Amino acid sequence: MAVDGVDPPGDAELWRRGDRESFGLLFERHVEAVWNYSYRLTGSWEQAQDITSATFLTAWRTRADTALVRESALPILYTMAGNLARTRHRGRARRTRLLRKLAAPTDVPDHADAVVHRLDDRERLRRVVEEIRRLPRGQRQAAELCLLGELPVPEAARHLGVSEVTVRSNLSRARARLRGSAEDTPVEDAQ
Repeated sequence: MAVDGVDPPGDAELWRRGDRESFGLLFERHVEAVWNYSYRLTGSWEQAQDITSATFLTAWRTRADTALVRESALPILYTMAGNLARTRHRGRARRTRLLRKLAAPTDVPDHADAVVHRLDDRERLRRVVEEIRRLPRGQRQAAELCLLGELPVPEAARHLGVSEVTVRSNLSRARARLRGSAEDTPVEDAQ
């Protein structure tokens, strides 16, 4: 939107400038999209907030060494957020495995644990994200960018360096696998 007849600079120009004011404009322009993407990856408000903050901090620290390939900064921000989410997920998985090894075999199940484990919308989202993580690389990347990140197919194709047909094909295969996983889920788990 033009202010006083002057078009605001694009993402590439703001990124190239690299000063606080320019990066602040990039932050304001994309923080909501990055938070939404992070939430879709994690299913947690708190984790989405942490990943969004860490994404922009990483972008700020690496701005001089990272060049935007296209006009939009969103693909690189989504990539950074996705990497941070995967790293945190692996860390949580390691801690969980360690806690299971350390848990005493005489643990008595707690009713509160049963209540916590009931499926709600966040749990369903986590399951979808988990299923997406298991997809082959091309399908996973297309699903993360287009389904979770809501990037248009042409922009995702440019970011991945493949044709739009390849992205559409990977999306179609990813959706079929995700539908198949949902159909394999027992009825009592899906409620």
